[in-house]
Amino acid sequence: MNPTIEKLTPKLLKIFSYLHKNPEISWEEYETTKYIKGLFEDYECKITTLNHSTGLIVEVGQGRPVVALRADIDALWQEVDGEFQGNHSCGHDAHMTIAIGSLFTLLENGYPDNGTFRFIFQPAEEKGTGALSLVDEGVIDDVDFLYGMHLRPIQELKHGQFAPAIKHGAAKLVSGVIRGDDAHGARPHLNENAIQIGSELIQHFNNLYIDPMVPHSVKMTAFQAGGKSKNIIPGSATFSLDIRAQTNEAMAELTDKVERVSKMLADFHEVTIDLTTEANIAAAVIHDEACSMMRDAIWDCAGEEKRKPVITTTGGDDFHFYTIKRPNVKATMLAIGCDLQPGLHHPNMTFNHDVLPQAVEIMTDVLVKTAQKYT
Repeated sequence: MNPTIEKLTPKLLKIFSYLHKNPEISWEEYETTKYIKGLFEDYECKITTLNHSTGLIVEVGQGRPVVALRADIDALWQEVDGEFQGNHSCGHDAHMTIAIGSLFTLLENGYPDNGTFRFIFQPAEEKGTGALSLVDEGVIDDVDFLYGMHLRPIQELKHGQFAPAIKHGAAKLVSGVIRGDDAHGARPHLNENAIQIGSELIQHFNNLYIDPMVPHSVKMTAFQAGGKSKNIIPGSATFSLDIRAQTNEAMAELTDKVERVSKMLADFHEVTIDLTTEANIAAAVIHDEACSMMRDAIWDCAGEEKRKPVITTTGGDDFHFYTIKRPNVKATMLAIGCDLQPGLHHPNMTFNHDVLPQAVEIMTDVLVKTAQKYT
């Protein structure tokens, strides 16, 4: 292992511990932003906070190419041991630590004379809107190569295994509202039961068919109707949908069917059903050159036996909006095997922290080698 990274490892583990114990949810990562900024204020680097949100950019070097590394900084809001709280069950605390470690390594070891290294600490990945916000701020307008990373479940990669790209699927999070009138429990003919309509929505969603060769699903993940009075038939309700498809084309088809089912049931029951998209995450767009550079970095740092093929997963990540909105950017994400279990977004997710320094070594290697090759 790189001696600098080996020396930095105790410091990085302390940084990880702080980030893990101080999670902040999307668009509220104020202390996280301040903490990361404080780590680098005494170094010769350019630190830029964002105009309209949390998050920050730290930059070293100058000239072309511009090689960027993105780490997501937000936590999930979920129930842990009976209490709702922020929780880094998606591994963003690790992603931040790896990016911080790569930047420290460049600052300690030095970096090529030609080339700009941009570290993007992005808010609100879990909302699916953070990357789009940074695109609007022009953060990647001049970027040539963009790298990201994500811890992978044990079912995909074992500890110490790495893959040069993650072929994420598309994901859409939708809020729904059923609007009708309440009725007395003794007079069910005077209204349409919102709970019954909700059950019909689920039934029809389960019967949606698109190309079976493309993984896809529609799930109702929340439903609220009625109150404390048990003799009132609720006419209104709210619900949430999680929609997934492996390709952007399949997502468009699935979304159209969800909207048509909702309209059909609204017309039949003479109620209003409104759907609002809260997050819309695109399927992956992976660039061959970036993937090739990451593949070589894994070989250099972990060896051939630890380098695995591109990971295909139905999970989503807003990282891919960068390449969709700016097609000139060459991008890929490092898939990191770390015996992560029981799974991503599980409230008690754990992983082997020993992977952190090796991931830092791979990310640093790909950044430097990319700058050297494309100068």
